[in-house]
Amino acid sequence: MSEEKKDKKQKEETKVKIEEVEKEDTNAKFFELENKYLRLLAEMENSRKRMQKEKSEALVFAMENVIVEFLPIIDNFENALAFADKTEGEVKNWAIGFQMILSQLKDVLHNHNIVAFHSVGNMFDPHCHEAMEIVETNDYPDGSIIEELAKGYKSSNRTIRPARVKVAKSLIEDSIDKTNESSENIDKEDEIENDETIDTATNFEKN
Repeated sequence: MSEEKKDKKQKEETKVKIEEVEKEDTNAKFFELENKYLRLLAEMENSRKRMQKEKSEALVFAMENVIVEFLPIIDNFENALAFADKTEGEVKNWAIGFQMILSQLKDVLHNHNIVAFHSVGNMFDPHCHEAMEIVETNDYPDGSIIEELAKGYKSSNRTIRPARVKVAKSLIEDSIDKTNESSENIDKEDEIENDETIDTATNFEKN
């Protein structure tokens, strides 16, 4: 084979290799760009979902805060209707109408997943309860709720209004403190008596 043909063949082989390298490089760049594009799409989708979730939570939070403003009205309805069974005549008819209004208000709360929760007999929880009075007694466990002054309400995510309650405080500790104090006083009195006895005996010996 002549030198000219060898050179031509080498050039062709070199050209083929260059084309293959360029093709591989192009494919690598394409896959890199494709991966970046897919990652960017995923990040944009996650951002969209996060913003949508935050917007939804903000709307729910605002709605719950508005509902809190209506809870005292429901409290007043319930307190007034607690005596409805004792009324007669036209007053009782009015009470039935107000009872229907109260039921509708409670339906609105239920539709928004807001419910009242029971507190009496449970242990005090600062996330759910607001202590309005501490009652010292040994008739109930220490820290238990003995009376509910106003109902608490919660949604699926949080307590929107804590229950106002009376909380029991045990008297045992106070009794122990008083017993210890009495014991200390008795011990001091015994020491004083012993000192006086010693002083008397010393004076007697001197005389």
